[in-house]
Amino acid sequence: MTPLSPRSNSPHTKAEASNPKPRPSLTLVERPAPQQTLRHTPLALWHLLSLDAPSVATVWTIAVASAVGLHLPWASPAAMFIAVWMLYAADRLLDARPLPGGQSPPELEERHRFHHRHRRAFLIAITICACALAALLRQIDPHAMRIYTLLATLLGAWFLIIHARPLPGDGTHRLPKELAVGIFFPAAVFIPTVARLPQLRLDLLPIALLLAATCSLNCLYLYAWEHPRHRAQAHWSTRWATDHLVALTWTVAALSLALILISPLLIASAQLHRGTAVLTTCILTSSLLLLLLHHLRNRLPPLHLRSLADLVLLTPLIPLAISPFTR
Repeated sequence: MTPLSPRSNSPHTKAEASNPKPRPSLTLVERPAPQQTLRHTPLALWHLLSLDAPSVATVWTIAVASAVGLHLPWASPAAMFIAVWMLYAADRLLDARPLPGGQSPPELEERHRFHHRHRRAFLIAITICACALAALLRQIDPHAMRIYTLLATLLGAWFLIIHARPLPGDGTHRLPKELAVGIFFPAAVFIPTVARLPQLRLDLLPIALLLAATCSLNCLYLYAWEHPRHRAQAHWSTRWATDHLVALTWTVAALSLALILISPLLIASAQLHRGTAVLTTCILTSSLLLLLLHHLRNRLPPLHLRSLADLVLLTPLIPLAISPFTR
């Protein structure tokens, strides 16, 4: 609206008052649209709430045990889910913390911003989960607990090093987080089984290595999708791997297929062979699905693409839902 002018007694004003001009019709000022509340799909929330990695770890923990005919007590997969969730939630909170100068850290993704916005709720949830995990650990097999303690020590040391904040723009100190996940993740998944059945370590080792490669591919694909052009901050091994993702994926798929074909010659037990063949088939399927997502990456919303990359690692859910691995 235009502000009113001061009053005047000039002849022109009186003449205008006697012959008023038609007033322009009033028009309503369009109100700005209220800011829409950001709503995420269940698939996106599964990722943003850090539920993706613990879901994958829990499913594979149960699947590995089922493959060899082992029934795990409920405390083992429950402790796995809680521990992995705490680790991933803490990792994302640390990634989103401000730099010493107060500026925002570079390379923040939506998962980091989500954790930072809700950091108080996440910290409360982590505290509650820590108490629940302490109670569950009392029910874990002692031999498995000793191996977990060693793994947790190594993981804690790596966790401290990976979050030693380098200077902004300095990528020389960035450790290959994508490759480290491939080491710790399958190690934690196989511990409950090999701790109870140590005689199967050599039989399960090729599958553990293939799962490690697939988990690393998962992280490498995510890094490549989130950094399609500039990867100067990445470790040299990460840069090399992201430049050869397709070839590496086909290599993992070919090795998985070869293991399925030759496993009858390596494993005498028919029951164990069937279970390990199912596990290897799940790895083969996951690697090919990652490759498919890579080709469809420009057609999917980034957040859904990120969630689907973890969803395709849940392939053991299919045989677990249909029937037990072994009878």
